[in-house]
Amino acid sequence: MPVYLDHAATTPLSAPALAALTTELSRSGNPSSLHGSGRRARRVVEDSRELLAAAAGAHPSEVIFTSGGTEGDNLAVKGLYWARRAADPRRRRILCSAVEHPAVQDTVEWLARHEEALVTWLPVDADGILSLDALQAELDDDPDSIALITVMWANNEVGSIQPIEAVTAAAARQGIPVHSDAVQAFGSLPVSFARSGLATMAVSGHKIGGPVGVGALFVGRAVALTPVQHGGGQERDIRSGTLDTAGIAAFAAAAGHVTGTLAEEATRIAALRDHLIDVVGAAVPEAVLRGHRTLRLPGNAHFTFPGCEGDSLLFLLDLAGVECSTGSACTAGVPRPSHVLLAMGLTEAEARGAQRFSLGHTSTTADVDALGASLPEAYHRARQAGMAGHASTIQTAGTGFRS
Repeated sequence: MPVYLDHAATTPLSAPALAALTTELSRSGNPSSLHGSGRRARRVVEDSRELLAAAAGAHPSEVIFTSGGTEGDNLAVKGLYWARRAADPRRRRILCSAVEHPAVQDTVEWLARHEEALVTWLPVDADGILSLDALQAELDDDPDSIALITVMWANNEVGSIQPIEAVTAAAARQGIPVHSDAVQAFGSLPVSFARSGLATMAVSGHKIGGPVGVGALFVGRAVALTPVQHGGGQERDIRSGTLDTAGIAAFAAAAGHVTGTLAEEATRIAALRDHLIDVVGAAVPEAVLRGHRTLRLPGNAHFTFPGCEGDSLLFLLDLAGVECSTGSACTAGVPRPSHVLLAMGLTEAEARGAQRFSLGHTSTTADVDALGASLPEAYHRARQAGMAGHASTIQTAGTGFRS
């Protein structure tokens, strides 16, 4: 069996989620139907809504079921922008952190191209933490023109945790709604939608031991949100479509389980992460830990490895039976340096050597030690490949050929 160190991408189903999923998959009934099977499915959905709301510190009416984090981010960012602009056409500005997940980043850029949005990318420091001074400066500059602010709760690449409550407090003084992509935070950190001050918050099932294809957007009861899609009027008419009863039940079961054991599991995983950091440092002293040392997700350890391409190191580790991630975007099959690392001030050369190791509920000390055993050889070979590629580029450039 491979050593799995990519829980930030997706984590295996938890036992409670698997039990709930298999139970509901054996049944039938559309939760919008009025007959007995439909009413039974509706009860499952509403019981799951209450369980998820309790896990996230929200009211059940604030839970809007979605297909996952990407849909939730789209619903929130587009919905808030359209609703706020409909109420006041001056509201065209979107303040967005420079390290957002593509689900938010690409949505904001789409609004800029097609819906006249004016985007301000809020800077972060070398650890990936949002500059509150920069945010306040933007809030002081014509607040009536701001449609919304969007800042992720915790970064999916380097694991740094953002000061969400400070962001919402600053925004509240101007009456501006804040959205947060909490996909990485929920299930790893104590998350309370009620205490956060957020207008909307997106979470996803498969990051916490639930199935792929289900998530939720938390929407404050007083928040106006223009729907992205239309149809049967389900989910407060914010997200029309037949609800996935089995997926929702499994998601809620996973949420109840992960939040019920959060304190002890976060402590266990954080200790395992610190062990991993030490193991990587011993195996490759040149490796540089990225992200905030303490204000980071318990299961995240992100490094850059000088002199090699992250993709090369990933594939060599994969061949050795260790699965991890570069944490960088790949567009049309062409590797690109991470926009997160570039926003943190790294050069493109530094950013290309990225590697993310992320832990979860199945992770063990043996997994970390297996990484330590495989890493020196993999790094040596990846570095040789990187140097050979660099030399080849220089040689072909000198002969007039383009590599």
